[in-house]
Amino acid sequence: MPATLPETSELLLSLGTATGLGLLVGLQREWVQNRVAGIRTFALLTLFGALTGLLGNVYGGWVIGAGFIAFASLVALSKWLSLSAREERTGLTTEMAMLVMFASGMIIMLGERLVAIIIAGSVMALLQSKKALHATVRNFGEDDLRAIVHLVLVALVILPALPNREMGYLGVLNPFAIWLIVVLIVGISLAAYMAEKSLGGTKGAVVAGILGGLVSSTATTASSARRSQSASTGSLSLASMALIASSVAFVRLIAEVSIVASDHLRQMLPPLTAMMVWVILIAIVAHHRAEKADVQPSGEHPPSELKHAVMLGLLYALVLVVVAYTRQHSSSSGLYFTAFLSGLPDMSAITLSTSKLVSTGNLETSLAWRMILTGGIANLFFKMFFVITLGARAYVKPALLGLLLSAAGGAAIILFWPS
Repeated sequence: MPATLPETSELLLSLGTATGLGLLVGLQREWVQNRVAGIRTFALLTLFGALTGLLGNVYGGWVIGAGFIAFASLVALSKWLSLSAREERTGLTTEMAMLVMFASGMIIMLGERLVAIIIAGSVMALLQSKKALHATVRNFGEDDLRAIVHLVLVALVILPALPNREMGYLGVLNPFAIWLIVVLIVGISLAAYMAEKSLGGTKGAVVAGILGGLVSSTATTASSARRSQSASTGSLSLASMALIASSVAFVRLIAEVSIVASDHLRQMLPPLTAMMVWVILIAIVAHHRAEKADVQPSGEHPPSELKHAVMLGLLYALVLVVVAYTRQHSSSSGLYFTAFLSGLPDMSAITLSTSKLVSTGNLETSLAWRMILTGGIANLFFKMFFVITLGARAYVKPALLGLLLSAAGGAAIILFWPS
């Protein structure tokens, strides 16, 4: 009895993964001269392979053999035509698009109309984006590709192989979570570099800061500080990126509180919102100063962050151990001290745990939001450490000033906000 298709969401995820992997390999081949197939062809080829495997699972292994024969025939035919016409090879994009659409037609007959529609739309967009994709790839240098390979190595090869569970001293060391910090630093560094290369210094800093703040403002700060060492100009732009990431982190903090402690927002939201607005204003001022300077990072190569990212990952693990040891040996009355330590590596842990205590009635709201802000201030000081130890001299002053003002504003809110 033939097998059935997987659920639509799982099917779309698999097909999307296949297309993404094809784009990734095609990126490297597109950059090489005298290529046989480029970025679009590899994406279509991988998608066709996924569709062939899917249909082979339903109808039997002969479908996979037929798909391989069809692809090999297309390659041979293209080679014969290019040699007979004595023309330069133009690739197999059209032929691969035909194969993908043929397989998509079979998907329709299996009852997956939505999947077929999405595939057809993706193929159309891929075919239409020829000039944009080719121009983007041609702007890449060999160093850019090497940086992408490093990211692929740490994110797609090493990270999935690590155990995702707590172990070691005090049971706080999770190899997967620690290496994820390495992946974030390498990935955010590369994304920021690419954004600034494509959009310009200040615009790229805004995009990189927002995305970095959503993922990890701490990793973004460490990344921008490291990049300031290799960039001969544009320190203001890199500093504004770190401050923008911190402001977005406080937006994320409020979102977490709103989800976990939604019944207590009236008491907790005003002081947290005041802190968020204060940090955003500081980021806006830093961005305007960077725009006024109108100097983007230059003299800079693609970030080679792997060595330093590993060192920062080890530092992150050390902080986790110190925090766990201190919390274990401190009295339960030292709530602010515990909140400060917990907020050092990341604000989310203290925010979510404190909000949960509020929602269950085990913690007063006036104490809860002050603990959350204490954790946020601790995280700002942790970023200052990276700014001072990793940043260039021209970067340290604006970044450190912005973080100090942010921390001072938070301390003022804790001390003077009415209970």
